[in-house]
Amino acid sequence: MGLSIKQVSERYGISADTIRYYEKVGVIPPINRNASGVRDFNQQDISWVEHAKCMRSAGLAVDGLIRYLELYQQGSSTFQERLELLTEQRNELVAQYKQLDETIARLNYKISCYEEAVRTGELVWERKAD
Repeated sequence: MGLSIKQVSERYGISADTIRYYEKVGVIPPINRNASGVRDFNQQDISWVEHAKCMRSAGLAVDGLIRYLELYQQGSSTFQERLELLTEQRNELVAQYKQLDETIARLNYKISCYEEAVRTGELVWERKAD
């Protein structure tokens, strides 16, 4: 016996409605149902939910997730396309990371200036800042 949609929802912090939507549009494959017609998530289904959550957190659009599942279902002949899709998303994340790193460095600089100002009563900028 697998997990219910409620259990999967709670485990992964994704609403049941979102999981149903992911299934409907093809972000995750169709989920098997028990004799009562209730979704019964097996380990493979759960892996797809984990994948969808991870890729959405990485900024991959729903269309990209749908494309990934389509490629997966086509088999090994799509390895190159899947590699390219994932590599492109990673490159976007790396660019975002670099931007965040620059922003954090600027904030750290400003914080250190204000910490010094609190200590000395004087605000001194060592470089041009706003």
